[in-house]
Amino acid sequence: MKKILLAAACVGCMMSANAQDVIERPTFADNWSIGLDAGVTTPLKGHSFFGNMRGNFGLHVEKQISPLFGLGAEAAWGVNTSTVNGGIRSKTAFDNSYVGGYGTLNLNNVFAGFSCEPRPVTVDLVAGLGWIHFYRTGGYDDSNDLGAKLGLSVNFATSERVSISLKPSVTWNLTADTDKDRFDINRANFNLMVGFNYNFGPGFECVTIPDNSAEIAELNGRVNALRADLNGRDAALAAANAKNGELSAALAACEAKPAQVVTKNTNTLNSVRYVFFKIGSSVITPDQMPNVEMIAAYLKNHPKAKVEIKGYASPDGSLEFNERLAAARAESVKNSLMKRYKIPADRISAKGEGIGSMFAEESWNRVSICTLEE
Repeated sequence: MKKILLAAACVGCMMSANAQDVIERPTFADNWSIGLDAGVTTPLKGHSFFGNMRGNFGLHVEKQISPLFGLGAEAAWGVNTSTVNGGIRSKTAFDNSYVGGYGTLNLNNVFAGFSCEPRPVTVDLVAGLGWIHFYRTGGYDDSNDLGAKLGLSVNFATSERVSISLKPSVTWNLTADTDKDRFDINRANFNLMVGFNYNFGPGFECVTIPDNSAEIAELNGRVNALRADLNGRDAALAAANAKNGELSAALAACEAKPAQVVTKNTNTLNSVRYVFFKIGSSVITPDQMPNVEMIAAYLKNHPKAKVEIKGYASPDGSLEFNERLAAARAESVKNSLMKRYKIPADRISAKGEGIGSMFAEESWNRVSICTLEE
């Protein structure tokens, strides 16, 4: 039984996942139902089946969570027949009561799939736990036990809001005899109830999925274009590394000059550093981090100095995309200086300049130009 329920639940999960795009989701206040139940209950074994049969009535409240699953609460009372059967006399009009919660699984939707048209007949698997109370007198105390319930609910839709349910089920008393198996057929009752239900809609309705094929085709085209551009990434990286080597050599030459020359030109120096990026990316690659570290070192050695960062993009892609990408590249260098090297934000300005045309080699225009000024 457990394996069957587990398999049904797994099938239900997969169906729910497939149905999310075609089923309209109601709000929390939707898809409630209330109902009255009436029928009979009798011991399943160990007693006279018909001789101990008694009337049973109750009520329930239920919320349909999805086309597969529902949750509910119910209460039922067994009519007092103890005086007729010669049993222990109840001090009330009832022999016992059952109050509990339950869950439902729509077997139609599990095995036949969700239908956009309402079905005239549906079958739910019902399982729950509850509190069983026995009313007694004559020297006997009332007793309280834990109960479990398993059954079916066959629902007949008589109108859009009203339905009638046939509910066969079995209820086990799990704690009546602690020295026996909790699910003991000798401690179980068979119930046959008829439910009269009023449903507060709107139910689950199919919706039309918009046709996004043109948009998907456009996005696939852009992806293919980006993939084609990536084929030249090695050459672009080699060019960027060559430029970086050239700038590093120039920096080493400047640092090798006599100290008095450096001191003389400190107040008028406009030192430029370049941070190059891969196509379509604003992430600083490891080979470009030395340039960022040079900028941070300069700012730390010159407490009054500031840096102006301007981000650029090559003309690949749309103008709107490249404007955002250029701004993101400038912000990427700024964030690295602030977070990794603890440079105050008021010493850094960063902005995007859109598509750049400083270099004849288009790939070199994927850059943030950092100007250091005293």
